[in-house]
Amino acid sequence: MKKKLIILLILVLLPFNIYAYSDRIIVSGETIGMELHSKGVYVVGYYKVNNKYISKDAGFKIGDVITEINNTKVNNIDELNTIINAPGNYKFKVLRNNQTKIINIDLEKENNLIKTGLYVKDQVNGIGTLSYIDPGTRIFGSLGHEVIESASQNKFEIENGNIYKAEVQEITKSNNGLAGSKNAIIDKENEIGNISNNSITGIYGKYKDNLDNYNTMEIATKEEIKQGEAYIRTVLENNKVEDFKINIITIEDDLTKNILFEIIDEKLLNKAGGIVQGMSGSPIIQNNKIVGVVNYVLVNDVNKGYGIFITTMLEEGDKSNS
Repeated sequence: MKKKLIILLILVLLPFNIYAYSDRIIVSGETIGMELHSKGVYVVGYYKVNNKYISKDAGFKIGDVITEINNTKVNNIDELNTIINAPGNYKFKVLRNNQTKIINIDLEKENNLIKTGLYVKDQVNGIGTLSYIDPGTRIFGSLGHEVIESASQNKFEIENGNIYKAEVQEITKSNNGLAGSKNAIIDKENEIGNISNNSITGIYGKYKDNLDNYNTMEIATKEEIKQGEAYIRTVLENNKVEDFKINIITIEDDLTKNILFEIIDEKLLNKAGGIVQGMSGSPIIQNNKIVGVVNYVLVNDVNKGYGIFITTMLEEGDKSNS
């Protein structure tokens, strides 16, 4: 009897990434308003209670995030005020530098009110530029950098948030040493998306407004980006999205600072003096493809700035959808 030779085929599975973003995306450039709600309540300052800095003395630090009081979760300032309703000892659980700390503090009345001695916040607001919308998933990306909590200068850890329509009223011009800003009115009655992720590469979420009037654009690979002429797409006044000429100086292999460029468009230079706050998120376009997103200004040379690769943002946005 012939023995059958059984050959076992062993398949070796190698890890690889498959991204679900579309081949073509909607390139925006619109100015948007943002409202981000925190995970917990941020400590942003101290005040005296009965002439004593009771919270500072108890061990609170600027940037602490209060997550629980007396074993009850705290998501916002209203919940904090509900829990603290009488004099006594309270146990606070705070997050500091990604580590949990327990702080016990005796709270007392001043002028017949219970005072913590803490200035706190549970949300941040601002404006930026909508970078892209993926028409297949409705995932949007903006800013090209994280939203920072101003008192601690740390990344603002969010629970959720929203984006809104906004209208630019005027521009405070940039000068070397001081970046200017877009000054806009945020229309809180016109919510167009929900934020789910505040990342070092930008903010991401689901777009919920109508997409009928948008055109799509091809996505450039990192290898396709070249030195030389390109454009940034942004708003300088009212709701008019325009393209402004820039020169790409270098392409760099960095986490977020990838495309060093200078503005050469006279209209943009005359109106804004260079890059201003609120331009973060403005798409960078070269050879009819989106290559990146404006994310930083060089404060000592405000005609120059950095952009992040669009593919980096799309990969992070794809994670937000999983």
